[in-house]
Amino acid sequence: MSAVSSRLPVFPWDKLEPYKATAAAHPDGIVDLSVGTPVDPVPGLVQEALKGAADSPGYPTVWGTPALRDAIKGWLEKRLGARSVEHTNILPVMGSKELVAWLPTQLGLGAGDQVAYPRLAYPTYEVGARLCGARPVVYDDPTELDPTDLKLLWLNSPSNPTGRVLAKDELVRIVAWAREHGVLVFSDECYLELGWEAEPVSVLHPDVCGGSFEGLVAVHSLSKRSNLAGYRAAFIAGDADVLGELLQIRKHGGMMTAAPVQAAVVAALGDDAHVQEQRARYAARRSALREALEKRGFRIEHSEASLYLWATRDEGCWETVASLAELGILVAPGDFYGEAGERFVRVAFTATDERVEAAVKRLGQ
Repeated sequence: MSAVSSRLPVFPWDKLEPYKATAAAHPDGIVDLSVGTPVDPVPGLVQEALKGAADSPGYPTVWGTPALRDAIKGWLEKRLGARSVEHTNILPVMGSKELVAWLPTQLGLGAGDQVAYPRLAYPTYEVGARLCGARPVVYDDPTELDPTDLKLLWLNSPSNPTGRVLAKDELVRIVAWAREHGVLVFSDECYLELGWEAEPVSVLHPDVCGGSFEGLVAVHSLSKRSNLAGYRAAFIAGDADVLGELLQIRKHGGMMTAAPVQAAVVAALGDDAHVQEQRARYAARRSALREALEKRGFRIEHSEASLYLWATRDEGCWETVASLAELGILVAPGDFYGEAGERFVRVAFTATDERVEAAVKRLGQ
C-alpha cells in the first residue's frame, strides 16, 4: 500500500462507475443526478468580464485586486449582513474544495490535533485532516465534543448532502462554545444563497458573531450561485489574524486566483439578476423531482436548502442506487457522506430541464 493510500479514504466516486454504466445504457440516455455540477450557461456579463481581462500577462496577487476585495466586501455587507468588513477580513481562494482540503495543513495542524465536522458531511473535511496527520472527528452536536485537542471545527449550513440549515440560535450557541474553548470555527456556507424552505444565516451576521469576527471564518463560492464551477472562484472572510497568516502561507505557495477570474468574480458579485434567474431554474427542477420521488415512495428529509434532495425508501443506499440506475437515473449513495447516510441517496437537481423532465417521466412509470 502506498503512503498516500494509507492516509486517505478510497475516492468514493470510483465505486459508482458500474451503476453509471447501467444508467448510460438506458435507451433514452443517462440522467446524471449524482454530482452537483452546474449545467446552465455562465452569465453573459461574467463571460464579458473574463474576456475583458484576458490580456493579463503578469502574475496576479494572492490577496487579489483592490476591486475584487471591494466587491467581496460589498457582497458580505449586503447579502450576509456583515458589518465593519475590512480588506484584511477577506482572502480569495482557488475554489472552495482546495481550501477545505489544505486548510488544516496551512494552519500547521498535525499529529495530536483534532479536526471536527458533521457526522453527515462533504468527504473533503476528513481528507483535509488526514493530509496533515490530524485526527478527524465527527459530531452530531459540536458543543458535546471534548475541546482539549480540537483545533478546527467545521460547520456546514446549508449542508451537503442533507440540505439542513442551522438556525440562528443554534449558530449563536455553537459560536459561544467555540470561543469559550478557543476553537477555530470555519463555516462552509457555499449554498447560502440557495435556501428554499429556510433562510440560511452566516456566522458573520452580527446576531451570530456579536459584531466580532474573532475565531470565525466563513467559506463562500461562486460555483453554485453563478455557475462558475469551472472558474474555481471562491473566497473566505472573517478573522483578520487567521486570514493574515493564511495569506502569508499562500503567498509562499503561489496560490493565486487567475487575474481574468478575479475580474469575473467582480462582475458576478455585482449582479443579483443572474442569481435570481438561476434560483428560479433550480426551484422548478427541485419541485418536479421532489414530487416525482415522493410519488415513487421516497421520503425526503431536511432538504430545506442547497442543490440536493436527501431521499430514502428505508432500504440500503446501494439498493436504491441500483434500482434507479435501471431507470437510467444516477444518484449518489448516502454512505459517501458518512455511515449515517447508509439508507439515503443524494439527488442533485443540477441536470438540464430536459434531463429532469426525463427523470420525472421515468420515475412515474
